[in-house]
This record gives sequence, C-alpha cells and structure tokens, in this order.
Amino acid sequence: MKGNDKKALALHKKLGGKIRIVPAQPVKNRSDLALVYTPGVAAVSSYVAKNPAEAREYTMKGRTIAIVSDGSAVLGLGNIGALGALPVMEGKAALFKTFADVDAVPLVLDTQDADEIVETVIRIAPAFGGINLEDIAAPKCFDIERRLIEALDIPVMHDDQHGTAIVVLAGLINAMKVVKKDLNKSVVTVSGVGSAGVATMRLIKKFAPKVKILAVDSTGIVWKGRTDLNETKQHLINDGIVFAEGGGDLAAALVQADVFIGVSKPGVLKTEMIRKMNPDAIIFAMANPTPEIMPEEAYKAGARIVATGRSDYPNQINNSLAFPGIFRGALDNRVTKITERMKLKAAEAIAKLVRKPTVKEIVPDMFDKRVAKAVAKVIR
Repeated sequence: MKGNDKKALALHKKLGGKIRIVPAQPVKNRSDLALVYTPGVAAVSSYVAKNPAEAREYTMKGRTIAIVSDGSAVLGLGNIGALGALPVMEGKAALFKTFADVDAVPLVLDTQDADEIVETVIRIAPAFGGINLEDIAAPKCFDIERRLIEALDIPVMHDDQHGTAIVVLAGLINAMKVVKKDLNKSVVTVSGVGSAGVATMRLIKKFAPKVKILAVDSTGIVWKGRTDLNETKQHLINDGIVFAEGGGDLAAALVQADVFIGVSKPGVLKTEMIRKMNPDAIIFAMANPTPEIMPEEAYKAGARIVATGRSDYPNQINNSLAFPGIFRGALDNRVTKITERMKLKAAEAIAKLVRKPTVKEIVPDMFDKRVAKAVAKVIR
C-alpha cells in the first residue's frame, strides 16, 4: 500500500467521513427552538405549501445539490456499488462547498436499474435545487440523464460527461493557441467512447464544426462498416460527430492526428504512435490514476503539450474546474436546464482565465478562486 493511500485511510477513519450537517441557525435556547422548529416552523411550512415557487427562499432547496450515484462506474475503480461510491460522493460534496459554497448531499442508490434510478431521483427532487449525477455507467447514464432532464424543473447534469467535456475543451482551446493551430483544421483522436468520451466529442464538434474526430473503442475505430456498434456509437456517426473511412486500431487513428484525448485505460498510447502524429502533437492522457501514457514518455516521443488528470503534473484536467461553478450559477440564476450554450460558455470562461497559455499552463489551477465565479457568471 502506497504512503498516500495509508494517509487517506487513516484520515477517513479518524473523521468518519468528510462532510457534516451544520445548522445555519444555532439552537441555543428555547427562543431559537421556537423559531427553527415548533411552533414557528408551522408558519413556514404552511406558507411554502401555499407558495411552492418560494421554497427556494425559505428552505435548503435554493442552495443544495443532490449528488446521485449507483456506484456502477467509479473513476479508476469500476463497478464497486453504492457503499464503495460513498467516499467519492462525499469528496465531491466537499469540493462543491470548498470551491463554490454550494451545499451538496451524497445519495448513493442501492440499485443499478435505470428505471429505478430515475424514479428515485424524481421522488427526492423536491428537496434540491439541482441534481449532479456521478459515476453511472454508460450507456445507461445517457438515458437516465435525458429522462431526468425531461421530467424535472431543476438542472440535471451527469458530471462524468459534461464536466469532463467542458474542462477538456477549455484546455484544448488554449493548447491550440500555444501550438498556433486551428481546431477547425485539425484531427482529434479520442480513445474511449464511454460517457466522458462521447460528451467530449460532441462539445468539441459544437465548438469547432469542421474538426475531424476519430473515435476508438476497445475494438478499434468507430466507423459505419462495423456491425457491433451500440446505439450511442451509431448516433456519433449518424450525427456527423465522428468521421472514418475505414477501420483500424488506435495506432491507425493517430497517423497525422493533431490531438490525442484519452478517456480510456492506462498504457494504451505508445511512443511510436505519437511519433506518427503531426508535429506539435497535443496529448490529453486522462485515465486515472495511471494515464494512457506517462508525460515523460510522451515528451520524449515528440509531444509538445501533455495534460493528465493527475495533480502531480502540470496541466491537470479536472472536473472540479467546472462543476462547482456550473451549479453555483444554476442556483443563483434559477436555471432549469444546463444547455449546450452554457457548456461552451463555461469552457471559454475557464480558458480565458489563463491569459498567456504556455506548454505547462493551459488551464487554471484547481485552487484558483476566480474559476467558480467565472463559470457561474455564464450559467444563465
């Protein structure tokens, strides 16, 4: 067991979890009790029942997000179930509060059935101002998110999809400035066609409609000649998101590519593949905790810019640059749906915070206090 793992286990055992419920109004005497609970609370309950549109002002709904997971696709760990996912959701709640002062409640569900997840979230939704879906496996995550967006009048976002896509696009915008290339004239190869990969490809295509995107899954290049494609992958072709004239493996998809985006698994990107990419290659190797290729190897192979999901290397592509500000803005501006336009604006806002991008700085630091505010401002 690594030293950091030991420290993390010791800390969590000592704390008994990472979040606490703390009253906004301390109950110190009978006068306080009469206001926050009986008899005063009856007046508030009656008022909210008659004026449901004002629940945001009188209850936690106006400042609280539910973080919902079934534990079926926990980053780097796979399907570890509800209890296994709980520490991750607690951590997410801690980041919501730390970076954007958003209260968040982790809710891990003891079901991995899409219908049951949708029904459960709809039933608990009245208490919350937004729903952050997390670590739910593809392709069911697409269906769950779509159905909840249609059913609810509060924002719903699957962060594994859209948080990743937003931060990747922000980094890519600045990386293109550094290498002096036009994304609309570039070839982007994406390894991994799960939730993060699909959302990333769609958002990049929305930002740069003429970009050529090649998608590679565990079988190879996604193209119309394959007979094993699920509905999600078929939509990528039919919607014009990805383009390929024939099949092949990742190595074939990287010949004369300008950008590699990895949301797949460790070690799949080899140095010889990078050498066959176009000059000034951009590598986003985001598998965690071990990326598709280690930065040192990528640089030796000729990559100009390398980003990972890790905090011990420059250019950390991390969802925490996006989701706290998105929900902060959604709560503040009473947004009912997170739109594609908002996601694009969020990516651009993050990118603009790096005024002079360099090889080692294409996204702001996670602890940059400007980030959540800049993102929140465009969510309206």
